[in-house]
Amino acid sequence: MANAEITSGAESARAARQERLFTWITKASGWFDALGFSWLVPILRIAAGDSPKEQFQELKKVLIIPLIGIAAFLVMWSVLAPKVQTSLGAVPGPVQVWAQAVNLWDDHVREREKSDEFYQRQEERNAKFEAAGKTDKIKWRTYTGKPTYIDQIGTSLITVGLGFLIATLIAVPLGIASGLSRSFSGAINPLIQIFKPVSPLAWLPIVTMIVSALYVDPADWLPKSLLVSAVTVTLCSLWPTLINTALGVASVDKDLMNVGRVLQLPTWKTITKLVLPSSLPLIFTGLRLSLGVGWMVLIAAEMLAQNPGLGKFVWDEFQNGSSQSLAKIMVAVITIGIIGFALDRLMFALQRAFTFSANR
Repeated sequence: MANAEITSGAESARAARQERLFTWITKASGWFDALGFSWLVPILRIAAGDSPKEQFQELKKVLIIPLIGIAAFLVMWSVLAPKVQTSLGAVPGPVQVWAQAVNLWDDHVREREKSDEFYQRQEERNAKFEAAGKTDKIKWRTYTGKPTYIDQIGTSLITVGLGFLIATLIAVPLGIASGLSRSFSGAINPLIQIFKPVSPLAWLPIVTMIVSALYVDPADWLPKSLLVSAVTVTLCSLWPTLINTALGVASVDKDLMNVGRVLQLPTWKTITKLVLPSSLPLIFTGLRLSLGVGWMVLIAAEMLAQNPGLGKFVWDEFQNGSSQSLAKIMVAVITIGIIGFALDRLMFALQRAFTFSANR
């Protein structure tokens, strides 16, 4: 009897533990989906003791079928690529592109080793001068080696981040004002319709001349070339956020706004307590669209202006014309796509964190 009670208690504890685990997986599933890891949910459920048959169907939908699609694409690429001859030779297949990706990473590692050696030698030399009392000969120089592929990725991310930040700071207040005031909306709507379709290639010469005229003493942390690309990103990417913010604010429940008027809330509190919380889902939708547009615009701007970043890397490899250039360009194309996907997932995760709904 005692053994039966012990067994029953152990089973109850195990069932309770399993129930808590399933509850945690269910809560975490939304975040996994937002970050692009929805395929982990059925795997975790199987590991927690759920029916493998049921979860395999879900795993098939979210992981196996997409992997089959990717595998089919790679096979078609491998078969068809050698049949297309260009001025730089045959189009490289997945194996050649992967090899160049590894080479680019190895180049980055070697360049970082050179940088570390440079600074180590500099520290040792300056330490000797200091020990000898020759402090006037101590000099600190910055390593000026060529930027690696990884460095250029970092430069592009910093540039698009700066441009996106400026666009957000401009678009959100304008969108709120447009959503709250029909007169203001009517005033800026023609400007939105005129400037929204303008290509970054048209903005770039104007931005370059204005920044060169106004930003005459560039700071070390903000080079002129980076600012030109960032402002171009701003001018092309702010429109989705502005339009969605205005739409979100205009669609706030009128009864909610009437409550604010009855309570005689000041304008600032009305915006922060009523308008923003209700319109955040659409604002984040606009931010996701703006970030995607900004990332695409940045690559074109870097290519045209020859500013540091992935766009310049692509253009330099095209001009280089070596047998490896085409494979390196394809590495850059795949990198651009993966980073764009990651940025979108990041914004979607932020949307889930700060809004009451991720469905809009």
